[in-house]
Amino acid sequence: MKKSGKAYYMISAVAQKYNIHPQTLRLYEREGLLKPSRTDGNTRLYSEEDLDRLETILALTRDLGVNLAGVEIILNMRGKIEEMQREVNEFMDFVKRELARGIDDWELRLSTALVKSSPTDLVRHPTNIAETETQKSKVKSQK
Repeated sequence: MKKSGKAYYMISAVAQKYNIHPQTLRLYEREGLLKPSRTDGNTRLYSEEDLDRLETILALTRDLGVNLAGVEIILNMRGKIEEMQREVNEFMDFVKRELARGIDDWELRLSTALVKSSPTDLVRHPTNIAETETQKSKVKSQK
């Protein structure tokens, strides 16, 4: 069992609070939807995070009629979205730090780069591509 000053609830208290049978909580655990911690005596203990997740499960099943397979998919997707959001936030923090370093630093890095071209020189523009294709077809027709 994890001891960190957080509140934990036994299965009977959770079942009573949410008006569900304890077997339903056990089913959710068997299905992998809930993962309560355990005491040394193997008693299930539900944390506040477990209760939040249970509330989501109950809202999906009771209010929206989603079956347990759907609940599992929704919860997995929700976890992936939260992880992606954390990654985007980290990237945004990185970009902000880089921008804060200033343009002078960018010019210094560009001048010491292995490729001494601006990014726009490396991109082929559609008009240049069309001209190149026209030139290739002229060369082929002359052969």
